[in-house]
Amino acid sequence: MAPGSFYPLISILNYGPHLSFNSAFNSIFTAQFLFVKAIIPVAGAGTKLRPLTYTQPKALIPIAGKTILGVIVDQLLEAGVTEFVFVIGYLGEKIQRYIAKTYPQLKHTFVSQNDRRGTGHAIWLTKEFVNNDEVMIVLGDTVCDYNVKDILVSDVSQIGVRKVDDPRSFGVAELNDKDIVTRMVEKPLIPKSNMAMVGIYYIKETAAMYAALEKNLNNTADENGEYHLTNALQHMVEDGITFHAFRVNNWFDCGKKETLLSTNAILLKQMEDEHPNKEPMSFDTTVIIPPVNIAEGCTIRHCIIGPNVTIGEYTKMESSIVKDSIIGSYAELQQVVLNSSIIGNDAYVRGLSQSLNIGDNTEIDLG
Repeated sequence: MAPGSFYPLISILNYGPHLSFNSAFNSIFTAQFLFVKAIIPVAGAGTKLRPLTYTQPKALIPIAGKTILGVIVDQLLEAGVTEFVFVIGYLGEKIQRYIAKTYPQLKHTFVSQNDRRGTGHAIWLTKEFVNNDEVMIVLGDTVCDYNVKDILVSDVSQIGVRKVDDPRSFGVAELNDKDIVTRMVEKPLIPKSNMAMVGIYYIKETAAMYAALEKNLNNTADENGEYHLTNALQHMVEDGITFHAFRVNNWFDCGKKETLLSTNAILLKQMEDEHPNKEPMSFDTTVIIPPVNIAEGCTIRHCIIGPNVTIGEYTKMESSIVKDSIIGSYAELQQVVLNSSIIGNDAYVRGLSQSLNIGDNTEIDLG
């Protein structure tokens, strides 16, 4: 199967709270993946998802019954990656608690990025923990459909790309007719390619990458004071290192409210298609319109839920209508009608018909 072939993300989403280590090792793990380490930068503040991210890291925002970070970790575990380095910063202690609770057996290291100086700086901080092993870098808000195992057996370094209408907001890869990267540019004003880099990188020449990052950090940062991984990878290209571009089948944007809700809906639909005969959960005098994912411990009465709704654990809902929305854990909703809304953890909402974006620990009473 060629790099970029379809790899159903839904197979990852159906492993429950986290992927079973027995499953990962017994059915998939092979020795050739042993020395590949995953680097996942999750230090960003997620400003475009505020107020949710005032109290919750973006990587822990729920989608389709998991978190963004959970989807990424499970995808890599299923492919045989067993060692992880997480670059944490903003609300990093919540990332640490999440990993400890959800993946108690995971071999991992946390590296702190106290100053937000970009992805290049974040990756450079991991140098002493990688020891020149090959690395799989997945940015902490990158959820894609792609065949991880195909990438891990590649003879050359790989970069995930996706064609976009306006590439000026992304790192851009220029390719030849064999999909070999000839040039990489971060957010070009006049792009020469519409192939955006999605935030997935398989690096075989790790020592060269860290040398390029070191060189990059000795130069002037951009106008925002950041050092981009793209610039270091371009140095590697100039030094003759080969990068092949693989096309992801889907790239799910988790960076803004509207696209996060759209991603949630797509993944819920994939889950439903994978298990068409699965009986929906039943609640007292409540209508469930699939696709819906409701976590354990929820109390729901006199409601209409769905389609495209994710509800976190131990949430209480009564006399409400909710569709196309994400509801956090331990929230409480009474007599509300919500559409295209995101409600954070421990939020309380009563008496409302609106579209909302409400952070954690919020109480609203519009009755």
